[in-house]
Amino acid sequence: MIAFPRTTIPVPEAVAALSARQLPDRVRAARRQAWEASVRLDLCRQPRYEEGRQRALAELSAANKVLAAVNPGLIFGWGDMPGQNR
Repeated sequence: MIAFPRTTIPVPEAVAALSARQLPDRVRAARRQAWEASVRLDLCRQPRYEEGRQRALAELSAANKVLAAVNPGLIFGWGDMPGQNR
C-alpha cells in the first residue's frame, strides 16, 4: 500500500468567515486574543524581553482556557503561531 503525503486543502475566505460567524462572541474574541499574543510572543525572542514573553504566554493561556471550555479542537497551538512556521 502506498501512502501519499497529506496535502492541505485551502479554505476560501468566504467559507472561513461563514464558519467564524457561527462561533459565540467570546470564542471569537479569545481566538483574536490568542493570535495577538502569539505575534507578541514571536517578537519577544531575546532574553531582555522576558517580561513581555511571560505576559504574552499568560494571555495565550487565558485565551486557550476559554477556547478549551467550548471545544478542545479550537486550542491555539504552536503550529498556529506565525513565527513557528518558518
